[in-house]
Amino acid sequence: MTIDGDSEVRWLSISAAIASISVVGVAIGLGIPLLSVILEKEGHSAGMIGLNTAVAGVASIAAAPLATPIAARFGVVRTILFTILAGAFAFVGFYAAPRFWMWFPLRVVLHMSLTVLFILSEFWISVSAPKHRRGLVLGIYATVLSVGFAFGPWLFATIGSNGFKPFGVAFALIIMASLPVLAAWKESPEIHLSNTRRHFWRYLFLVPTATAAVLVFGAVETGGFALFPIYGSQIGYSEANAAMLLTAVGLGNVVLQIPIGMVSDRIRDRRIL
Repeated sequence: MTIDGDSEVRWLSISAAIASISVVGVAIGLGIPLLSVILEKEGHSAGMIGLNTAVAGVASIAAAPLATPIAARFGVVRTILFTILAGAFAFVGFYAAPRFWMWFPLRVVLHMSLTVLFILSEFWISVSAPKHRRGLVLGIYATVLSVGFAFGPWLFATIGSNGFKPFGVAFALIIMASLPVLAAWKESPEIHLSNTRRHFWRYLFLVPTATAAVLVFGAVETGGFALFPIYGSQIGYSEANAAMLLTAVGLGNVVLQIPIGMVSDRIRDRRIL
């Protein structure tokens, strides 16, 4: 994969990618605690809930090296739109699935789609920002995404877990994410392959500190979003108050994203990490 950058900030592309992925962030912030609470209501243990959530990580690992080859063949925007549709219908599938085992393939579809969506959105943002502003732009992206993650659990606390309503809201939010992508279709970047798969695995070990940091962050965030609501309910919190724990986590993420991004534009080594 090659990336061509210049000194111009392409704000339409950046805004479209940030808006799209942040709307999906709201849906994820709503959906992950929603699924955990429903499984607990159905009598499943925390271990089984954790196992079902862990499938998401396996799906993400499987999807990551496929993102750029697929986008190179079908185009970035087309691939993003397909993943949005797949993720939206997977959410509805959880409501319709009559058996617990069906939730495992649905998790695979949902999180493979979301992984590809995140990778391509961040690629779009990166190529739309000049190198000397990339840290700031990615800081803005991470801040807006964190707001989405914080807003999702609050939304869950507001509408609850009963009936089709929370699934319908998640479906609508994810579908809405396609609108800014469509608006910036002509600004879509191109991906050119050059031994992409080999490079993918090479980069995992090229900067082990960054890879380890992402691993820890992913484990803490996914585990927290899945199991915090269960923990809250077991110590006596209401469903709504337990969900607000996740909003507090999301708001904590908001504060330092832009400052860290600005510092990373000036300190180009691992000290900031």
